[in-house]
Parts: sequence; C-alpha cells; structure tokens
Amino acid sequence: MTPQLQQAIRLLQLSTLELQTEVQQALESNPLLELTEEGEGEADVVDLPGGEGKSESLNGDDDMAANMGLNSEIAVPVNEDEAATGSMSGDIPEELPVDTNWEDVYDSGGLGATGAEADNRVFEIQDSPAESLRDHLVWQMDLTPFSDTDRAIAAAIIDAVDDDGYLTAPLEEIQQGLGEGVEAELDEVSAVLRRIQNFDPPGVAARDLRECLLIQLQQLPVDTPMLAEAKRLVGEYLPLLGNRDYAQLTRRLKLDEQALQEVIDLIQTLNPRPGSSVATGQAEYIIPDVIVRKRNGTWRVELNEEAVPRLRINKQYAGMIRRADSSSDNTYLKGQLQEARWFLKSLQSRHETLLKVASCIVERQRGFLEHGEEAMKALVLHDVAEAVGMHESTISRVTTKKYMWTPRGIFELKYFFSSHVTTAAGGACSSTAIRALIKKLVAAENRRKPLSDSKIASLLCDQGINVARRTVAKYREAMAIPPSNERKQLV
Repeated sequence: MTPQLQQAIRLLQLSTLELQTEVQQALESNPLLELTEEGEGEADVVDLPGGEGKSESLNGDDDMAANMGLNSEIAVPVNEDEAATGSMSGDIPEELPVDTNWEDVYDSGGLGATGAEADNRVFEIQDSPAESLRDHLVWQMDLTPFSDTDRAIAAAIIDAVDDDGYLTAPLEEIQQGLGEGVEAELDEVSAVLRRIQNFDPPGVAARDLRECLLIQLQQLPVDTPMLAEAKRLVGEYLPLLGNRDYAQLTRRLKLDEQALQEVIDLIQTLNPRPGSSVATGQAEYIIPDVIVRKRNGTWRVELNEEAVPRLRINKQYAGMIRRADSSSDNTYLKGQLQEARWFLKSLQSRHETLLKVASCIVERQRGFLEHGEEAMKALVLHDVAEAVGMHESTISRVTTKKYMWTPRGIFELKYFFSSHVTTAAGGACSSTAIRALIKKLVAAENRRKPLSDSKIASLLCDQGINVARRTVAKYREAMAIPPSNERKQLV
C-alpha cells in the first residue's frame, strides 16, 4: 500500500471536523498549498457541487445516473495531462513534471467551497466552557451569608452532590469528612443542608426522589391547585404511583379519577433530576457532509459546500520550480508540490467516493425521503458495495461519522443501513421500519390498556411482518419506550 493510498484512505474515514483540522495542518506544513482569496475568478477556482465548475457523473455511467433520478454531480480540478487521458483515477506518477510555466502543467483548481468565509474559517468549533452544577451551587454559596463553619459544611455538601442533583453521601460521613479545625454537630450539618436545598435548581441536594419532589412542591405557591394532595401522595404513596396502581391511590387518597389525574399532572411538572437543568457539557455540533433536496420532482444529492475550505496550489512558489535544478531549495519545492498534488487528489477522491455512496443510499431509500421511517428499506453495506463497485470496508469508512442533511432532518449515513425481517409475502422489511411501526402503535394505543409486546407482535403479523415478541421487546427498549405496565395512565 503506497503512502498516497494510505493518505487517501485516512482522509476518507475522517469526519468533517477532523478533516478541517487535517486541512489546517496541511496548510501550515506545506507552503505550496493555500486557501483561495475572496473574489477569485473562475479561472482560478473550480467549485464543488453548487458552483459553476465542470461537472461529471460520479457513477461512471450516465445512464445509471439518469435511471437513479438523481442530480449527482461534482466539479473537480482538471489538468491537461489528466484531461488527455479523460480520467482522474490514474496512478499518481513517481515524479510529477514541473516547469516555469505552471499553467501548462496544472490548472490551479480548488477543492471544497466557501469563498468569502475561507480566510476566517474556524477549523475546530469550540464552545465556551459550560457551567457545571457544582459551579452553579458554589456561586450561590458565595452569595449566601454563611459563617466560616457553615461555609465549610456547605462546600462539603456541594462536593457530595452528583450531576443529577442528588446528595450521594450520608450526613454522618460529611460530618466526619470536614477538614481539620472544623467541628460541627450533626444537626448543624442538617441545617446547612436545608439551606442548600433552597438553592437553584429546585430539588437539588435531595437524598432520594421522594425528598426531591417534596422540596419542589414546597417551593410552589400555596394556592396551587391540588398541592396538598400532591404532597401527601409523594410523601406517603410514591411507590404506588411508580407501580401505576391507580385503584389503590384513589382509595387511599379518597379522590375520584379526575382529581387523581390532576394530582398526577402536577407531580409530572416536577423534575426528578434537577441537576440536568444545569449544563454539564459542551455543545456538540454536526456539520452535514451531504445535502439532499428535491428539485423539479427529483432528489438532488450535493456535497456540502461549506464543509471544506477551498484549496489551491500557490502559483508563486510553483513558478519558482525548475525541472533541471537539483539545488536543495528546488528539490524541497518539488517535493512539497508533489505532496500538495497528492493531498488535493486525496481530497478529490474522498469527495467523489462520498457523493457516489450518498447517491446510492438516496436512490435505495427514496421511500424514506418521501414517506418517512415506515418506508425505510432493508439495506446492508454489501448492497451499496455491489452497486458502486467498491469494497465493503470502503463503504464502512465512508458512512462512519458522515452526515446527510435531508428535509426530514440530519442523519448519519449509517442510519440508512438496517437488517431485515421476512414478511408473509416473502419480501423484507427493515428493522428501522419495524421500529417506526412499533412507535406508531404505541402512540395510538389506549392509555388505560396499553399494548403488550405480544399484542404488538400480533398486530405486526396481521400486517404481514413476522416478528417475535422478544424482537418487539428489543426494539421497544432500544427506543426507550417503557413496558406496558409503566405506560398505563388513568385517561
């Protein structure tokens, strides 16, 4: 495996953000590479899809592209040597020809897109550090008038609060863990805890769910409807509520079903994990690699213009190269020129492969784009590999950490691959479509009598989809849908 092929494979498996970092490193290490300036003419830059550059089919077969109904095109830099052979996929020569007249050998085309923003491109998106729950509590502690002893106790309590907002250590342990010179009775620690439990977010520093909910209820206005009943339910009968034992609750609380539902609705407005309301991590951004739009009745697949900066060969340095000059400076420039060309060709190969695979996926999953998850077809890596004439490992690299923007949202390319279940008619139904059907059945069920996994499997069989109960349970759990006994409601 040549170094050039290794580089192409490595670039192929990088995500967009990782690729931007790689491009930045290449710009910093190779003087023959540069970003295009704003306002460059078309003679200097050839655009990716969406631009005005030369277009050619990625499928290697115009009839195939036409049959797919996709406008899958890409513009790539072209030099005269490659134009003569009519192919961009030839082997990279050991020694690239150079001359003083750069335009005779290489047309300094660009890869990527964005012109006006290229100079100010941020290669790694970083968010400002998010405030943690501990920072939020310490900030409130500093604003609260504490004695030195109470402040030490408060700091120890805050250190024992987890990310969900619960106190994870017994008060006795906190008392014993106070630093030297700090002596406090257990009731002092308890008093400081009650003060911290009045901090924001409501319910923080509770020792269990019951205490967490009671703290939040106590902070509600006294004229809140059903407040007293909600406090009694949480304080005395919370396990019955967890088990959805509404018959017992109506008898114990002496409430009819309508009143009990109002109490439950009030409790459901509370936050069982108060710490989650405070940001604990940085935002993660997704930049789609491929954009899919429907135009004039056909689905058009394009690379995202703003995913990669526009690159080109630096004409000034390239013009300094002399073919017959063997000086160290000239040899260095020739080597950098060759690496720059290899890098541009590897980027080009990455774009072509990504667009080819994305076009195939869109053709196979057109039903999903038109009708949603229920129309998703079964698709595996082997299917796409055969269609585009590549190895499955290449398809795996292309679809990992690559994202597609569609009118239905942004999805990782791997999302469109799924196993299948045999239907009664002898066909195949994808696991994604089955999940969508399960979600639809659960959404339409009678809340007083939720569907069991066996009943869902029976309903799917009625639709011609042969699926076992345990498979339904697996898909339901994967979608974080609780079992039927936990989905039961009064109304």
